[in-house]
Amino acid sequence: MSTQISNTTVADLATQAVVTVHANAKVGLADAKMRLADIRHLPVVDDEEQVVGIVSHRDLLVALGESLGNAVSIRSVMREDVVIVRPETRAYEAAALMLDRKIGALPVVDHSGKLTGIITETDFLRVAYELLGGRVLD
Repeated sequence: MSTQISNTTVADLATQAVVTVHANAKVGLADAKMRLADIRHLPVVDDEEQVVGIVSHRDLLVALGESLGNAVSIRSVMREDVVIVRPETRAYEAAALMLDRKIGALPVVDHSGKLTGIITETDFLRVAYELLGGRVLD
């Protein structure tokens, strides 16, 4: 592994324009946001943009499948035990966390706890694609 690759941080790979939802929002709204943005994970934030949970497309499918959609708040389907990373976390450490915990996304927060991005399986697949295709990472 080259030095450049091993020094890659979460900040280098994470999406910074993050779509979020509040815990009191309804499942239907979260589903619409995911569809519109073509994403599979939504960090759940409070009014100060602090991460209080995360909801996946799979979580929403279960709620919608149980016909709970517009009647149920995100709070009742979100996962509160959110694994987070900091922007300066090495990308390989974030990948190891995702593999070990079998999760598809990690919210990225600054030292005050404010959401600054999200890193997902897709971000790592993009890196693998570039490396396997012989392309140089920016």
